[in-house]
Amino acid sequence: MPNYRAVSEGAIPPPPTARQAFKIATENSFDYSSFVFVGITSLLAKGTDAHPDLGKGVGGLWAYTWRGYLDKTDGNYLVIFALPTLLHEDERYYTKGEGGIWKRGVYAASRVLITPDYHRHDTFNASELFGRGIAQAVSVAYYPSQDRSFSEVSEKYGYAVGRDALTAVFREFWPDIAVHVLHRHS
Repeated sequence: MPNYRAVSEGAIPPPPTARQAFKIATENSFDYSSFVFVGITSLLAKGTDAHPDLGKGVGGLWAYTWRGYLDKTDGNYLVIFALPTLLHEDERYYTKGEGGIWKRGVYAASRVLITPDYHRHDTFNASELFGRGIAQAVSVAYYPSQDRSFSEVSEKYGYAVGRDALTAVFREFWPDIAVHVLHRHS
């Protein structure tokens, strides 16, 4: 699975330009893995009947899929490009790469709350938290009316932020998995 947002352990690249951030958001949104991910999450949501008004069968699956893809894509552009560019936050993931599993896992998951600014100082990750919130507010326009309650939108927001935390943990450990499990050497 491509990993456009990760920065290798010890690397200190310059802050991303608006163009670079836009490119990363685009790659994150239109890579084949995005379609696979949205397909799987749409099947899971449909299987649990998360939004019953979206329907059954192929039509229902399509209703879940396009909404899930739009959720992912507008969130990516807000979290990776628009807000970081305005707020001067670097939304790339900087791999810790050393220490115990617990320490690295907590570090990785905490990146939804903490991110470097353009001066390499850790700061509150407003781009992540507000960007996902704005994306959920936008989603009110295209989900059925009973899925627009505060509790429903809050649940989707929590899921999106939690998913991003788990994705960061995956980014942290992917180099180890590639070497030790898949026997790929960098």
